Amino acid sequence: MASGLEKNVLITGGSGGLGHALAAAFAAQGCRVAISARNRKSLQKAADELSRNGAQVRAIACDVTQRGEVKDLADQISHHWGAVQILINNAGIARAVSFADMPDGLWDDTLATNLTGSYNCCRVFLPAMVQAKWGRIINIGSTTAKVGYRHVTAYTASKHGLLGLTRSLALETARHGVTVNMICPGYIDDQRTRENARVMAESTGKSVDDILKLFAASAPQNRLIEPQEVASLALLMASEKLSGMTGQAINVDGGAVMA
Repeated sequence: MASGLEKNVLITGGSGGLGHALAAAFAAQGCRVAISARNRKSLQKAADELSRNGAQVRAIACDVTQRGEVKDLADQISHHWGAVQILINNAGIARAVSFADMPDGLWDDTLATNLTGSYNCCRVFLPAMVQAKWGRIINIGSTTAKVGYRHVTAYTASKHGLLGLTRSLALETARHGVTVNMICPGYIDDQRTRENARVMAESTGKSVDDILKLFAASAPQNRLIEPQEVASLALLMASEKLSGMTGQAINVDGGAVMA
């Protein structure tokens, strides 16, 4: 992909891990990148780090489960840079617990963030893309969007729902210059995966390292996925090179799920 994408990008869940890698990748292409998350302190820290080399990165706190806050987010970005042209729905909750032990609140919070939060952002930012006849929506899913896993019932349900949202929006926007696609990573080498490994280690009596090895072994490549690998695919999806691809869910998982 040629350098100089130079678009206005919003990345939700942008304060760490995959969100940080996505922001760094798009900023390196000359994009103006807004990152959002609930925690203002960690968000600003990430923006300061990303801006050290002159990148245009702005931190704006937002709870995507609250549509009023999403609308305020849109107003702030528009005031500084104009309409969002590339939306990456990355905000998410992924907590490991068996269905029998899962509190109802975890189900509610997971669906509200992972699915309804993405819906809220699409609802707010899509109209300007349609009006401009150009836009990119990239939903960060998971291989759980395609297959089931134990101990992540709420997460799996939310990502299955996000896949349906991706496909339906792709159909409705196909003639408006907008593409809507999904990236489905496997186990990413980040803090979220390590936290879930810790929880599973406590419940099984195994060590965290043993659980991480099990995660890695679930893929034929026998490794975790680096955040930068997902970011590279997001850049390609946002480019003109893949303007003919929409409604697709592409796995980045070391060959774990071939569907």
